[in-house]
Amino acid sequence: MATASRNSASARLNKDAIFAWEGKDKSGKSVRGELRAGGEAVVSATLRRQGILVTKIKKKNFRSGKRISDKDITLFTRQLATMMKAGVPLLQAFDIIAKGNANPSVSKLVQDIRADVETGSSLNQAFRKFPLYFDPLFCNLVGAGEQAGILEDLLTRLAVYKEKTIAIKGKIKSAMFYPVSILVVAFVVTAVIMIWVVPAFKDVFKSFGADLPAPTLFVMAISDFFVEWWYLIFGLIFGGLYLFFQSWKRSLKVQQTMDRLLLKAPIFGAVIRKATIARWTRTLATMFAAGVPLVESLDSVGGACGNAVYLDATKKIQTEVSTGTSLTAAMQNSEVFPNMVTQMVSIGEESGSLDMMLGKVADFYEEEVDDAVASLSSLMEPLIMVVLGVLIGGLVIAMYLPIFKLGAVV
Repeated sequence: MATASRNSASARLNKDAIFAWEGKDKSGKSVRGELRAGGEAVVSATLRRQGILVTKIKKKNFRSGKRISDKDITLFTRQLATMMKAGVPLLQAFDIIAKGNANPSVSKLVQDIRADVETGSSLNQAFRKFPLYFDPLFCNLVGAGEQAGILEDLLTRLAVYKEKTIAIKGKIKSAMFYPVSILVVAFVVTAVIMIWVVPAFKDVFKSFGADLPAPTLFVMAISDFFVEWWYLIFGLIFGGLYLFFQSWKRSLKVQQTMDRLLLKAPIFGAVIRKATIARWTRTLATMFAAGVPLVESLDSVGGACGNAVYLDATKKIQTEVSTGTSLTAAMQNSEVFPNMVTQMVSIGEESGSLDMMLGKVADFYEEEVDDAVASLSSLMEPLIMVVLGVLIGGLVIAMYLPIFKLGAVV
């Protein structure tokens, strides 16, 4: 019964609006603030009971802001941890964060969480109502912190974890963005040459009245195909890419297949594997250090690593650990972790410092990813220049060959 009344109160608060008010207190001093209520009359009555003479009430309109990103949640976690360590009351911390955030969507999210906490919900329960922004790992750690009375410490750990996770994701994206963007530019430039430039040369060559070189005829044939079927080419490429990424996003089988292929990719595979291991060990270290039992920690670790191959391996590890197998043996049986990782885990289990050893493994592989991304950048630049030179240079030479031939005849 108490739970039902609490839920109804929470639902009512979520429907209420936030009003900014101005007035004067009993001493005549001007005061202002904000209040969540069902209407202006409720605000006026509440403030009157507090001895405040209200002069102005205005409903705050939350404009639809930008999408809430991982960076927004990470910043929110860091701010909340800092304020709690400084001794700021939880509800006041929510107010400060909501008012100071530039994204209205984040402000509304924080106010909704505050409303739940204000009605008696635990912070863990309030976060679980927004699974789009707070995953099970986040909620489990907050719950463990509330039970152990070390919420501010665990929020700090969470902030560090999310910052490192975002950093390693950014490095992988930057490593892949450069070659992909160059390939897209190369395709666009080639299409422009084929559709507009080559036909202009073709009209000029018709007046020569001589046989054209084979490379020129080949390029002109490709140009004719582009001119006639350009809408089909672009439609198939962009439509195919859209369908592919939608399938990758929604189909478990496609995800598993692509994750296996990415791990075996000749250049990027090693970087992706190191980044996945770094995230896996960092997540497990954070969960274990928070006092979450190992078997329960593995529930969150598999999904957090971001790779279907390691997700399946984590499920097998979890099953073996739950039946009494050591974590080291279970990881060795999965055959997806290098020998160095399993040896460090073995030392951690024997010495009782598993979280510290896992953290050291994560640090090591994060540095490996940094070095690999730097090496890839220096390697890809000359390789891409060669590819572009051969592609664009070959087209230019093929179109100028008839002119060279004509000059030789003259």
